[in-house]
Formats: sequence, structure tokens, C-alpha cells
Amino acid sequence: MPDYERRPEVIETLTPEQYRVTQENGTERPWTGVYNDEKRAGIYVDIVSGEPLFASSDKFESGCGWPSFTKPLVHDHVTELADDSLGMRRVEVRSKHGDSHLGHVFNDGPRDRGGLRYCINSASLRFIPRDEMEGEGYGAYLDQVAV
Repeated sequence: MPDYERRPEVIETLTPEQYRVTQENGTERPWTGVYNDEKRAGIYVDIVSGEPLFASSDKFESGCGWPSFTKPLVHDHVTELADDSLGMRRVEVRSKHGDSHLGHVFNDGPRDRGGLRYCINSASLRFIPRDEMEGEGYGAYLDQVAV
């Protein structure tokens, strides 16, 4: 299994928006993220560490303006923290190894799929199409991605 870690050399190459979101706990404007309408099969990994975070099989259209998932691909790669900013209680989602701010998790997801909605910023992710997963070292997750 690869050694996922926070990579300063990758952080230096982030776009201003990717840096603002992942390193400064920012949020993309709704409906502007590149992966909001992504429909291809594959996985989403942390843009900083490459750790696998979400599968297209768990993505759903929530209507919120950000990519939404019912669960993490690898629960150990996601950290959930209390977030009391903006005068409300929310649960922040961060990548464990890359320590990137990803978004938030809410309890208003599809009930038949666990009831959670991981509302994630596209700027914190890199999408790897299913047919490229093996070549990029993510072949172990192919069985978790629907064709």
C-alpha cells in the first residue's frame, strides 16, 4: 500500500483556489467545482497526498452545488472534526494524511444509503477514471467502483 503523506512539493503547485480550499479551509462557490457534474466511474483522491477518499459509486446528486458522497471510500483516510464557525455546528471533513480541508458531512443524505451527505469541494480532489486506476496505483479499489 502506498505511503500517503502531506507533500509540500505538491502544495507549491496548487492553484490559488485549490490552496485556499485545502490549506486555508475555504469553500468553493456552489456549482463552480469541476467535479460537481462528473458522471464517469472512478475514484476521487486527495489532491495533496493522493490518498483515496471517495468512489463514484457513492456519489449522488444532492442539489447542493458541490459533489456529494454517501460515504468515504476508505474511512481511515477521512477525519471528522467539530466546526463551530459561521455561528453553527457542523462537522468538517479533512484528509487524514494530507490534512487537506475537504468539506463537511451532514445528516441529510439518502436514508437508504446511510443518511449521510459528504459535501466536498472539487478543489480538494483529483479524479482518477476507472480505466486509469490500475496504472496510477489504485487497482486495489477497482472492485469498489461500478462499471
